[in-house]
Amino acid sequence: MNKVLLVTGGSRGIGAATALLAAQNGWSVAVNYTANSLAADEVVRQIRGTGGNAIAVQADVADEAQVMRMYEHIDAKLGRLSGLVNNAGVVDVYARVADMSVARLKRMFDINVIGSIVCAREALRRMSTLYGGEGGSIVNVSSAAARLGSPGQYVDYASAKGAIDAFTLGLAKEVAAEGVRVNAVRPGLIDTDIHASGGLPNRVKDLQHLVPMQRGGTADEVAQSIVWLLSDAASYTTMSLIDVSGGR
Repeated sequence: MNKVLLVTGGSRGIGAATALLAAQNGWSVAVNYTANSLAADEVVRQIRGTGGNAIAVQADVADEAQVMRMYEHIDAKLGRLSGLVNNAGVVDVYARVADMSVARLKRMFDINVIGSIVCAREALRRMSTLYGGEGGSIVNVSSAAARLGSPGQYVDYASAKGAIDAFTLGLAKEVAAEGVRVNAVRPGLIDTDIHASGGLPNRVKDLQHLVPMQRGGTADEVAQSIVWLLSDAASYTTMSLIDVSGGR
């Protein structure tokens, strides 16, 4: 059986690490990106260089029309989807809630929440036995922020990830009898460039003393959990929220 996986936000960080590891485990991978085609192409090049199968697919997950076109492209190039990693997400510059604009909040939820739900909707139309599919697995990338709240920095981001947790639990129950498993990972302080995009490039180093393991994590460590959840080794695991946070 050809295992086809879509990784949103797959051109960097946790998404790129997941795409590479999944390819090593036999998945054909669609590497989604929003704007940085060179980064996505490099992930694809690495996968193909080791004998794997991958394509780069552009789409802003906050734009439904772009998501629909992305799925049509994957259908044509790779075949019917059997795995989705909802990884695409953004933070904003650190701010208190009293200083957050509606435009900031709309962007945060359009990408991190609505985009994930729309991508899952289209995946279900291909995976679920209710729609003639053969089953599959969805892994949502949440965050330890959903538990911690991120006061004074990213309460909006934490709130969006809290929504992802609730979405994971509800969807898992909804489609459990249709051959689709739905889980989430909640990374903690992970050393990726998302922190720089939020104006805190040294955030992992500055906060690692708060982590019981006394260090930040790596994208590869998160990818290991994601790829396990996608695999048949996790065949009886659904509705799980797995913390990959060094004990924090």
